[in-house]
Amino acid sequence: MSKKEQYVAAIDIGTTKIVAIVGKRNENGKIEILGLSKALSKGVKRGVVLNIEETVNAIQTTVDDVQKRSGIMFSEVFVGIAGQHIKSMKNRGYIMRDNYEDEIKKEEVFRLIEDMHKIHIDIGEEIIHVIPQNFIVDNETGVKSPIGMCGRRLEANFHIVIGQVAAAKNIEKCIRKANLEVRDMILEPLASSDAVLTEDEKEAGVVLVDIGGGTTDVAVYYDNIIRHTAVIPLGGNVVTKDIKEGCAILQRFAEQLKIQYGSALGDIAPEDKVVSIPGISGREPKEISFRSLAYIIQSRMEEIIDFVNFEIQNSGYADKLAAGVVITGGGAMLKHLPQLMKFKTAMDVRIGFPNEHLAGTSKTEINQPMYATAVGLIMRGFEYLETYKQGFNADKDTEFVRPQRRALAEEQDVSDFRNEEDEETEPRENKMTIADKIKAMMKQMFEVEDQTIS
Repeated sequence: MSKKEQYVAAIDIGTTKIVAIVGKRNENGKIEILGLSKALSKGVKRGVVLNIEETVNAIQTTVDDVQKRSGIMFSEVFVGIAGQHIKSMKNRGYIMRDNYEDEIKKEEVFRLIEDMHKIHIDIGEEIIHVIPQNFIVDNETGVKSPIGMCGRRLEANFHIVIGQVAAAKNIEKCIRKANLEVRDMILEPLASSDAVLTEDEKEAGVVLVDIGGGTTDVAVYYDNIIRHTAVIPLGGNVVTKDIKEGCAILQRFAEQLKIQYGSALGDIAPEDKVVSIPGISGREPKEISFRSLAYIIQSRMEEIIDFVNFEIQNSGYADKLAAGVVITGGGAMLKHLPQLMKFKTAMDVRIGFPNEHLAGTSKTEINQPMYATAVGLIMRGFEYLETYKQGFNADKDTEFVRPQRRALAEEQDVSDFRNEEDEETEPRENKMTIADKIKAMMKQMFEVEDQTIS
């Protein structure tokens, strides 16, 4: 293990923006953001890459900018994945042990995880995360960490996140074309949860609602365990589209109206106030009342909240969420949205800012809901590296190391990032590890044509 300072880089590929970010962990365990850059995202729709070239250009722009700002050169990144293709399921697995008097070892837990990666899923899909709910050792239920216990039968309940191979493949292709490698792909609501939720909220029961441009991500926690995840194919862009069509104005003016004058509650918007919008190509300007604008926004936000309510009920934990709802993402800054959310869900609501684990001079600049996923990807990146260093740890709300990637952990130093001023560091060779070869073989088995548009 390298003794040099360790950095983690991440890229958040969203529908409206692409964010590149690099950070380090200080001696107090807090995250210091060393550089952040964002660019307009044009090749992504509802979290799915549809135009490779435009997405690559945006990634390259942000990466070059963040490397210049931070002075950190990196070759591998952690990347978020979302989109309407994401789905989740629950499953239970077990193994029978030879001797009940022997202590359970982490290798046996890994074997149990490996079995979950072999479950039947539809052709063209792949497992993104296998997350433990709890373990059962013989008749002892509710075990969080079975390592060191004795028993004959080891079983566990798992939350499994599944996505389309084509969507993941297109993300990886974009990263590779930007001369980078994907270190790991992370479900975006999990990353956002790490950035904005407190441990107390996760224990008491909480719903994270991350409202992005193209999708709304939902994650339900109870007793410090992720219980349900979902991606709703509606976000802030549909609100903008409704304003554009309802007011017959250009999209850029609709977006500006939403941000500057929009409200999620039509009844309290001033009826006598209007805003003037320039006419199209020299035509007469239009006057739009604040109340009409608010009613357009409210109707669409109520639809999104209805979907969120459905997912909360679908999780089976609707009556156990004492901490209520935390909303984050760019859409969380819509005026009066917490009040509307509270009215529709009958739960406490707060806006989630990614300042819980941040430190350093950039804390104020990056402390915005729109950067929650990016900060969470950095945090998940460090957890990923710590898992490789320390082995299995079930006491933390973290995913197990993927069994097929254990070879990578043993062969490769986890610190592949370097500082420009570090003259001793040699360029990393482009060697294919055993884990990479296995992954490539699996992808060839489920080859799907790329979905790109010009």
